[in-house]
Amino acid sequence: MTETRSISQRLTLLLAGVAALLSLLSWGMVTGLAREATQRTQDNVLAASTTTIAETLRSEQGEVRLELPYAAFAMLDAISEDRVFYRVTAGGRILTGYEDLPQTSEGGLGQVTFDSGEYNGAPIRMASVSRLVLAGAEPLSVTVTVAQTRDGVGAVASELSQLAAILSVAFFFVAVGLSAFAVKTSLRPLNEIAAAVSRRGPSDLRPLMRAAPADLAPLLTALNRLMDRLHLSIRRSEDFIAEAAHRIRTPLATVRTQAEISLRTVDDETEKQRLRRMIRAVDESSRSAGQLLDHATVAYRTEDMAHDVLDLADVVRQTVAAVEPTAAMRDIHLEVTSIEAKVLGDAVLLDNALSNVLDNAIKYSPEDTTVSIYITRTDAEARISVTDDGPGLGDEPIDALTERFRRGSNTGGIVGSGLGLTIASDVLRAHRGRLELANTQNGRGACVSLVLPLS
Repeated sequence: MTETRSISQRLTLLLAGVAALLSLLSWGMVTGLAREATQRTQDNVLAASTTTIAETLRSEQGEVRLELPYAAFAMLDAISEDRVFYRVTAGGRILTGYEDLPQTSEGGLGQVTFDSGEYNGAPIRMASVSRLVLAGAEPLSVTVTVAQTRDGVGAVASELSQLAAILSVAFFFVAVGLSAFAVKTSLRPLNEIAAAVSRRGPSDLRPLMRAAPADLAPLLTALNRLMDRLHLSIRRSEDFIAEAAHRIRTPLATVRTQAEISLRTVDDETEKQRLRRMIRAVDESSRSAGQLLDHATVAYRTEDMAHDVLDLADVVRQTVAAVEPTAAMRDIHLEVTSIEAKVLGDAVLLDNALSNVLDNAIKYSPEDTTVSIYITRTDAEARISVTDDGPGLGDEPIDALTERFRRGSNTGGIVGSGLGLTIASDVLRAHRGRLELANTQNGRGACVSLVLPLS
C-alpha cells in the first residue's frame, strides 16, 4: 500500500498556505496604507505651509511684499528632517526662493495643487497655491511653491512596512499553530475511533457504540457492517472446520476398516500388497486431513485464546493419558518426571501442541522403547522436554522442520504430514514461548522442548 500524507498533515499544510497568503496580503495592504498615510501627512503639512506663506502676501505702494513666517517651515521640520525648498513668483517674475525649482501644475485661485518631481538628484514633493494681490491698479497673481525631499517620509514608510512584515510573519506562525491545534482537535473523534478498534482483541467484533460527529456516522455504520460480515464469516469457517473434521475422518476410518477386513480374507499375496498400500494411503490421508484441520483450529483459537493459570504437570498428565493407548499398541513406555510449574495459557492449545510432539515421538520410536517426558524450570521459564529413541532429526537444518509440510530426510516410510512441529511452534509462539529442537547427545533420538514463560 502506497503511503500518502495524513489528513492532519494535508489540512495543516492547506491552512498554512492560506495563512501565508493572508500574511502576504496583509503586509501588502499595510505597506500600501503606510505609504499613502505618510504621503497624505506630507501633503497636508506642505499645504498648510504653502497656505501660511500665501497669507502673508500683501501690497505696499503698488508692490508685492512677503515676509516668510518661521512657522511655515517649522511645520515641515516636525514630520522629518528633509530639506525644504520654496519659490514665490508674481506675474511670471520670481520674488524669492529657488529659481530652478521645477514648475508645478496650475490650479484655481486659492486651490492647493500637488506634484512630485526631482530636484538636485533627490525626489521631492511640491505644493503650490495661487492668490491675487492688488499691486497698483490691477490685481496680480502670486504663486507660492513649497517643496520637500521625500527621504524622511520614505524612511517612515519603510519602517512601517518592516513592522508590517514582522507582524505578518508572527501572524503566519500563530495561524499555523492554531491551524495545527484546530486540525488535531477536529480529527480527535476519528483518532478515538481508531484507538477503540486497535484496543480490541482479534475476535472482538462487537459494533462500535460511541458518540461521534455527524460527518463520521457513515464511517461508523460501514465499519459496524463490515465487522458483522466478518463475524459471520468467521463463525461459518469455524463451523465448516468442525464439520469437515467429522466428514473426512469418518469415511476414511470406514475405508481403513474395510481394507483391513479384506486383508485378512484374501490369500493372494499381490492382493495383500495392494490392500496394504491402500491402508497406508488411507492412514496418510487421514493423518494429513486431521492435522490440517488441527492446524486451522489452532490458527483460529490463537486469535482469542484463554489466559488461565495452568500447572504444566496437570497438562502433561492429561495429554499422556490420552496418547498412552497408542503408545501401548507399539509397546512404548511413556515415562513422566514432573514438578509444579505455573504458566498462563490455553489448556486446549497446549494439549494440542504436546499431543503432536508426543505423537511424533511415538511414531518414530522403535517398538519396546521409552519416550521420556520431564518438566524443568528456571527463574523465568518452564520447559517440557520429550526425548525418544528414534532416528533423530536428520542432517538438514533443524529450524526448517517447523515449516509446514517439512519433514526430515531420515523419516523413511513412516506416515506423516509435516504439520506436527508446525502446530506446536505456532502454539508456543502464541504463548510468548518457543519450540526447541535438538538431537540427543548419544546421537540416537530427538529431544523436543516446549519452553514457556512462568506466570
